[in-house]
Amino acid sequence: MEAEKEKKLSIPPRGIRAIIEAVRLGEVIKPSQYAKREAFKKHDIKEAWLNRVLTMIFYDIMKKQGLIDKAIKDVVGVTPLILDPWLRAALRVAFDVVLFHDPNQNTLKNLKWKASDFISSKTHPYVGMYYWDIFERILEYKPNPKTELERLEWEYLAPAWLIERVRKLLGDETKAFFEAVNRKHEWISIRVNTLKTTPEEVIKEFEEEGVEVVQSKRIPVVLKIKGPYDFDSSYLFRKGKIIVQEEASAVASVILDPKPGEVVVDLAAAPGGKTTHMAELMKNRGKIFAFDIDKARMKRLKDFVSRMGIKIVKPIVKDARKAPEILGEEVADRVMLDAPCTSSGTIGKNPELRWRLREQKIEEMAQLQRELLESAAKLVKPGGRLLYTTCSIFIEEDEDNVSWFLETYKEFRLVKLSGPYDPGFLEGTMRAWPHRHETIGFFYALFEKVTQ
Repeated sequence: MEAEKEKKLSIPPRGIRAIIEAVRLGEVIKPSQYAKREAFKKHDIKEAWLNRVLTMIFYDIMKKQGLIDKAIKDVVGVTPLILDPWLRAALRVAFDVVLFHDPNQNTLKNLKWKASDFISSKTHPYVGMYYWDIFERILEYKPNPKTELERLEWEYLAPAWLIERVRKLLGDETKAFFEAVNRKHEWISIRVNTLKTTPEEVIKEFEEEGVEVVQSKRIPVVLKIKGPYDFDSSYLFRKGKIIVQEEASAVASVILDPKPGEVVVDLAAAPGGKTTHMAELMKNRGKIFAFDIDKARMKRLKDFVSRMGIKIVKPIVKDARKAPEILGEEVADRVMLDAPCTSSGTIGKNPELRWRLREQKIEEMAQLQRELLESAAKLVKPGGRLLYTTCSIFIEEDEDNVSWFLETYKEFRLVKLSGPYDPGFLEGTMRAWPHRHETIGFFYALFEKVTQ
C-alpha cells in the first residue's frame, strides 16, 4: 500500500506556482522552453526530481493543449481564450494533472488552495475564488468524444484537420507518425564545428562529462546526446565547438555542397544552423550573404558566427525577397532557401505548435515561399545550384511549389536526390519523417540552373 502511494504524482506548493507561471509565460515567450526556464528560475526549482516532474507536466500541457482547452470549455462554458490569462494557465495545469496523471491528495490540495492563492495574487482575488469554486467540477470531468475522429484526437493528441491531412499523406503509417511525435524526446541533436574540432574529440569530451552520446550514421558531424544538458555552462558550446541542430537540418547543407571560395546566399538564415555549417564545408573561404528579417534571431546568428570562429558570413537584416536588388542577379554559385513554413514537421520538437497551426495558413505560406523562390532563381549563376527546403509535411509547401517552380523557370532542372532519406511524392525530391528516420519532418528539392 505504501509503495502504491509513493507512485502517485507529488507536487509541492512551490512547484504548483512554478508550473502555472511557466504555462502563463509560454503564451508570451517563444520558444516555450525559454518560458519554462524563466519560471523555474524565478521559483527556485533546483531539485532534479522536481524539475523533471514539472518539465514533464509543462510539455504534456503543450502537447495536449487543444484537448485541455476543450475540457475547460465544457466545464466553464466559454472558450479559454477569453478568460483571464492566469486563470487560463491554472486551469490548464489543473486539467492536465487531474486527467492525465495520478496526483496524491496533497497535490490535489495544493492544486486547489495554493493555485487559487497564487492566481489571486497575480490578477484579482475574485479570479482565484472562481477557480477555487469550480475545482470540484474539474475532478469530476470525464472526456466524452462523440465521433471516431474526436476519439482519435484524444489518442493522437492532435486536431482533427491535422489527423485527416496526415492520413492522406501516410495512410496506414498515420498512427506511427503520431506515436513518434508524441514520444518523450530525451535525445538532443547537435552538430560538431569542424573548424575547431572533430566528432571524435567531442564524443570523448561528452563521455568524460558523463553524457551519453551517439553518432549519426547519416551525417557523422551530427551527434545525439541524452538530455537534459546545460548548454549555458557547457565548455563545448561556449567555445563554439558545437551547435544545436537537427540531423535533417544538417543534411541540407551537405546536399547543397558549397565549395571553398564560392559565393553563397542563404535566404532565410537565422538563427544560423545552416549558415555556419556551410561556412565549415567551405573551410572558411569564400563568402556567405545571410539574409533574415528577424532581428533577435539574427543576433543569435551573429553570436554563433563569432563564437564558432567563422569569418566569411555577412549578415543582412533585410527581406530576402529584396536580395536580387541588394546583391544583383546571377551572383551566387549556391543559394540556400530553407523557407519560412508552417513548421508542421517539428510538432514533436515544438508540441504546442499543433494547436497553433491553422489550415488556412498553409496556402498563405506557400505563396510566400513562391515569392522567395522567385528571388532565389534570380540570384543563381548559370551552372549554379539552388536548394529548396522546408520543415513542413504539407504538399502545398513542398512538391506543389517544386512543380510550380519548374514550370515557371524553364532554365532550371531538378537534380535527383537519392538519400539519405526517402523519396518525396515528386520524383527526385526527398523527405525525412519523424517515424521513419528519428528526426524532424523535412523536405528537400535541389535545382541546377542550366548553362546556355
